[in-house]
Amino acid sequence: MTETPFHTKTSNPPAEDSRLSNIWRAAETYGARSFDNYAQVRSVAETVRDLLCQWLDTGDEPCVYLVPPEGPFQAENYQSGAFSVAGKGYLPLKPISFGLAIRISEDKDYMRLQMHCQKEGNQMKISIAKESAVAVQLPLDEAQLTPLFDRIYNHILAFFKDSVDQYDEGDYGTSVIGFDIYRVAE
Repeated sequence: MTETPFHTKTSNPPAEDSRLSNIWRAAETYGARSFDNYAQVRSVAETVRDLLCQWLDTGDEPCVYLVPPEGPFQAENYQSGAFSVAGKGYLPLKPISFGLAIRISEDKDYMRLQMHCQKEGNQMKISIAKESAVAVQLPLDEAQLTPLFDRIYNHILAFFKDSVDQYDEGDYGTSVIGFDIYRVAE
């Protein structure tokens, strides 16, 4: 008797009502939902990137990029590499994170915010790091993003104000706020 390696496809699919066919159908449904989840998060992230830059400044130069949520980054859009599920093989069905790199100076310094998205029914809940989430209705109506944009704007301003206040009070060495700031090399 010859053994068949695990990676070899069988020429005869399992019976329609077999346990194996049940697993295949469950995995196919899971895969469809995980792709839907990713596609919806990515669509929201790309919309946030584009409209946040317009909301912050009407200039022509990009000021917000989608970057990986962790690790080194450049001021450029990373496409699918900007999402926490990138390179994971089988696309997992779970909340997804991405990074928003926002220009914070004329010298092309960028601050990365780690954003988390979780779809719940017809809503996408979006949070900055571990803060409470802002819920937006799906399909996305761009006007709903103003509270999220206000949250992002105030979050960044609070980082700088709080850091300066802590420095002025002599207490700046004891707290970690958790931002990544990078200068773009030209």
